[in-house]
Amino acid sequence: MPRSRLEYAAAFAFGAVICAAAVAWLFVVHLGATPTQRLVDLDVYRGAGAAVLHGRDLYSFAGHAPQRLPFTYPPFAALLATPLAAVSFTAAGWVWSVGEVLTTAAITVLAFRPLLRRFGRWWPLAAGVLAGALTQMLPLRDEIKFGQVDELLVLMCAVDCLLFSRRRAGGVLVGLATAVKLTPGVFIVYLFLTGRRRAAGIATATFVAASALATAVLPGDSKTFWTDALWHSERLRANDGTSNQSLRGMWLRAVHDGHLSAALWVASALIVAILGFRRAVAAARDGDELTGVALTGLLALLLSPVSWIHHFCWLLLVLAAIAGDGRDRRRVTAAVVVFAFYVVKLPWIGAHWAQHGGPVVPARVVQDAYGLGALVLLVTLRARSVTQLPRVVAEPVTVSHNGTSTVQGGPPA
Repeated sequence: MPRSRLEYAAAFAFGAVICAAAVAWLFVVHLGATPTQRLVDLDVYRGAGAAVLHGRDLYSFAGHAPQRLPFTYPPFAALLATPLAAVSFTAAGWVWSVGEVLTTAAITVLAFRPLLRRFGRWWPLAAGVLAGALTQMLPLRDEIKFGQVDELLVLMCAVDCLLFSRRRAGGVLVGLATAVKLTPGVFIVYLFLTGRRRAAGIATATFVAASALATAVLPGDSKTFWTDALWHSERLRANDGTSNQSLRGMWLRAVHDGHLSAALWVASALIVAILGFRRAVAAARDGDELTGVALTGLLALLLSPVSWIHHFCWLLLVLAAIAGDGRDRRRVTAAVVVFAFYVVKLPWIGAHWAQHGGPVVPARVVQDAYGLGALVLLVTLRARSVTQLPRVVAEPVTVSHNGTSTVQGGPPA
């Protein structure tokens, strides 16, 4: 085997081993948890798939005790969940959890391409190290803990906007993601505002077609969702709980008057939407599509009525946008700081502080840390200078042992 291929194979092997070692403790803790605490959201998905297969009411069943969580996604998501009901919970848990890690790795390769290309043939090793490290953020730890679907939606929207949106199939993945969970619908707006009207139209048509298919198969459940279940966010449990880090969640914790908090939420959401979409569109028009997509992901978090901590998987794209190609030390330092910020359980520290008599305002700020952090990122995230980016992406340069510059292979463009 040529040396270059041997190095490439070794890089993949070492990268996989390092990533697996980094996430092993999450598998031990969460897949080994007591049955009542193990992958509780995956349990709901399996229950939804079973309800479809056995003709039971999709929006009246609840998951296992003690959580008794209801199914809150559109009916199309329940159709996709039917294969989960055909296998045991243990098998589904392993497949789903391994899939989570593979999805993290795929997002890392896609979003961090300019950085990874600097490692030449050893980019798979760098990708494995990076993916393993990124999984230590609390939102990604919670993804594995609960058996959630958010990372898959991030990958679908990122692939569509970064690779497909200017091609014939552009918009299909965004439309499917929106049919599974409504919050990715912000990317339809993003595609439209950035001039990709055809992709936005295809995304809308795909969403409508998928929803229509679900209506044809599950007419009663579809009627229940669109006319009733969708409009009752209390089905998601306490919207003012610490885990809800959206604008609405922060207002609910700050203002206990329901009408006033609703008015403040609508007003602030309008301001954030205008600001966020303006900045996302400007980044895309400057040639920095990744920053535009990252900013839109932050909008999905902030504007949704409920954004649990595990929804913050969009941070994978944000960190990649901040780090860029790794040549600017200030940007790399900023990315490390943001990463560390979302590793620590700050919202829960703030909640504990507030419950035990800490100063109200500081405790509330810490309790809202992830949502406030998303706001800060929405305002401060800057488009990268793209004057050198095309050269970096096309021709990654590494320095050999004799000090000469050479061009080597990198992750797929």
